[in-house]
Amino acid sequence: MMRASDEKKVILSIDDIPANLIAIKNILYPLFDVRLVKEGGQALALLKREKIDLVLLDIEMPGHNGFELLQVIRQEPALAHLPVIFVTTHASASFIRRAVKAGANGYILKPFKPSLLLQKVLEQLGMDIPTAYQDNTCAL
Repeated sequence: MMRASDEKKVILSIDDIPANLIAIKNILYPLFDVRLVKEGGQALALLKREKIDLVLLDIEMPGHNGFELLQVIRQEPALAHLPVIFVTTHASASFIRRAVKAGANGYILKPFKPSLLLQKVLEQLGMDIPTAYQDNTCAL
């Protein structure tokens, strides 16, 4: 699962609502290789066969919910290091505490501002905001 250094980082977005997946891809696509899946089983299969750099994860999904999927990721030695950011409509403090306790690296509420999503992804990957975005030549 090696990748050339000039290749884009790979983001996996998991959400059962196609419109959410498309919105995330449209925001991140210029900078990242974005993979989209609609449920946990597909996500686990992809995680095991491809090099993924960061996971964006919804909480409410059929099959594995986001917390269950995060637990599997954190227990798998080859995946445990992956940064995982929940992207969800659950705004309660109890969900946020549960996410932190489960090992999430971040928590973004839907609907989200594109600039916030990009900022959180870049932070987790230890990357700077590209110049085109800093000087507003690319709109977010």
